[in-house]
Amino acid sequence: MKKIHINCDLGEGSEFDAALMPHISACNIACGGHAGNLDTMQQTIKLAVEHGVEIGAHPSYPDKENFGRKTMEISVEELQRSIVAQILSLKQLAEAEGVKLTHVKPHGALYNEAAKDEKTAQIIIDSLLEFDQKLALLCPLNSVISKLAKGKIPIVFEAFADRNYNPDYSLVSRSKSNALISEKEAVFEHLFSMFFGGKITCENGTKISCNAATFCLHSDTPNSVEIMSFLDQKFAKHNVKIKNAK
Repeated sequence: MKKIHINCDLGEGSEFDAALMPHISACNIACGGHAGNLDTMQQTIKLAVEHGVEIGAHPSYPDKENFGRKTMEISVEELQRSIVAQILSLKQLAEAEGVKLTHVKPHGALYNEAAKDEKTAQIIIDSLLEFDQKLALLCPLNSVISKLAKGKIPIVFEAFADRNYNPDYSLVSRSKSNALISEKEAVFEHLFSMFFGGKITCENGTKISCNAATFCLHSDTPNSVEIMSFLDQKFAKHNVKIKNAK
């Protein structure tokens, strides 16, 4: 039986965290930048431990007002301090529960900027090098940050099960109506093509290669639980299991 690795961004205030956790491989926990506080971090860690789910930090620009989805004008030093502080706060809580962080995945605008901007990418890489060189970094495909991080820290390529792509591997802007894929059959077809066929079908029909090792499903999509249950059922029919799912 083949296994697929599914990750979710959790601890962001969504009401679906508890329902999604048993079905996923890894969670990326908001650690105070765009969302989350010590209580939500601790609750999400406990939930992950209960279900044997990998725990990662989900740092962002320190901007709860915009949910970390807008690029901030912030100094290199201030941004690096914020990223390190966010990861450290989650690390300490995780270790108090007897578990360790496995990875880091930047959030929102920070993730998207690092995909194309060397300065932003280097800030994230330097933050991890200062913090813990063994933590894996979830990176977009064909991204600047993955190229800069290669050989310095472990990298894991990620693709999105519920987002449309442009031919240059960037995500279709959330300002467009077709940015999200929310129909469960369409999510499965998109994911199936990436996982089995190694291809992403872009919004204009172009197909680009995909060598992702993990696939993200957003927890704040209103029907995310329905989508995840559907994926479980469909993958089972193809002799595929979601890694770590109970």
